[in-house]
Amino acid sequence: MSTGRGTRRSWLSRGLAWGVLAMVLLWLGGFLQFTSHLLQQTSQRLGPGDAIVVLTGGTGRLREGLEMLAAGKGARLLISGVKTGISAAELRTQQAAAADMFSCCIDLGYQAHDTRGNAIETALWMQRHGFESLHVVTASYHMPRSLLLFQQAMPRVVLHPNPVFPKQVKLAQWWLYPGTFKLLAVEYSKYLISLFRVRLTDPAAS
Repeated sequence: MSTGRGTRRSWLSRGLAWGVLAMVLLWLGGFLQFTSHLLQQTSQRLGPGDAIVVLTGGTGRLREGLEMLAAGKGARLLISGVKTGISAAELRTQQAAAADMFSCCIDLGYQAHDTRGNAIETALWMQRHGFESLHVVTASYHMPRSLLLFQQAMPRVVLHPNPVFPKQVKLAQWWLYPGTFKLLAVEYSKYLISLFRVRLTDPAAS
């Protein structure tokens, strides 16, 4: 009797080990595809969008958004995820070349604390202004998850990705840089979690 139980436990242990190995290999395969896609990203600047949104949290994003607004790529700009306590006046001093645009064409969003919050905050802003297309400005590694959640929040809006490539994120040889590898691995895992939630709650959106 004990021999039978031992055999079953052995088979269960082996099955569990093989299952874990299969999951690791699937994650690794998807991760390699994810990193390869990041290198192929390009900004879609074929025409002016109704609006531009900059997702805070990384270097170069605000400058990119302001340059696009100045170039007429959008009628209005939302900076989503601004920390409480930071005012438009403070941002003006940091972006002197775009100071005039803060009084006419730029809105600050304070409600978002994560990417899903960015999507909800931006969707409400888009609806309030009646915009139908949107340039999304965020880091290249953050773009896949952002587009996924933005599309779920506003399925009728046309999204134009405009990725920013921070110099400190070494996409071309990420495997040589532990910091970049960790950043990409965490972001890919977050993307998978978001994809699972989207498919679970709204299969049509994914």
